[in-house]
Amino acid sequence: MRQVLFGGLAAMATTALAATQLAAQDKPADPPVAPIKPSKIILVGDSTIQPQSGWGGSFCSQRIVSLMACLNLARGGRSTKSYRAEGSWAVAQGEMKAPSYSHIWVLIQFGHNDQPGKPGRSTDLATEFPANLRRYVTETRAAGAIPILVTPLTRRQFENGKLIRDLDPWCDAIRKVAAEMNVPLVDLNAKSAAVIEAMGPAMAMHYAQTMPTPDVMAAALTGTTAPSNPQAPNPPPAPIPPAPAGGPPYTARNTLLFDYTHLDRDGADLFSGIVAGELARTVPEMRPLLVP
Repeated sequence: MRQVLFGGLAAMATTALAATQLAAQDKPADPPVAPIKPSKIILVGDSTIQPQSGWGGSFCSQRIVSLMACLNLARGGRSTKSYRAEGSWAVAQGEMKAPSYSHIWVLIQFGHNDQPGKPGRSTDLATEFPANLRRYVTETRAAGAIPILVTPLTRRQFENGKLIRDLDPWCDAIRKVAAEMNVPLVDLNAKSAAVIEAMGPAMAMHYAQTMPTPDVMAAALTGTTAPSNPQAPNPPPAPIPPAPAGGPPYTARNTLLFDYTHLDRDGADLFSGIVAGELARTVPEMRPLLVP
């Protein structure tokens, strides 16, 4: 009796196993999972983009989703000429050729240091500056990346309550190159100028890296800002910690100064949001990757 019982159970188990195997054979295979290909954005320009003094640090940390890599290669004091001459553009070109990205966009913003009076950096507005921009666009495309031109962030200087628009000729040149070469354009200058002019000179000082001296603030309250680059007194910088054993020494930290060009964190957040919003509008395929 026991043998009959166990024999029957064994037969039932064999039948159930066979049925399970047949069902598994009939079940369609799971579709292959497509590999995730992130996108990448490279920031090229001057101190109004670089971390600590520009909008780029906030952009990379707050204005993109996790499927977008962001590399800030902006360098303070650079122009369309000096950025290339020092080798920074070659570094950017190498990053454009990185594999495994579905798209690589390159935001290019120059103008502040291309203006006259900057030895080794200034460029001729009528010829050299637009030619340099065209070369950046052509070489970005040759590397397989997508160029986007950005007009330079406005300065925050006023005369009789009106914003001084000293960058307008360089912005016009950038707009012209963008139209000629069919390049997406983020008109940061126009947007930032409108925001700053609506604030007025005193309120706009909130976005400087450090607070102005009382006399500089008093001048702003009249509607006309004091001469450019006044330096407010700053507290002594914190001591630089000792380097790890056997490691290279730390470099000196940036000193924060009051001027009408560079940004504190609030300014970086404000203008990075404007950049992200304009990118979402002018480059629709970037929209899902941005947080305006």
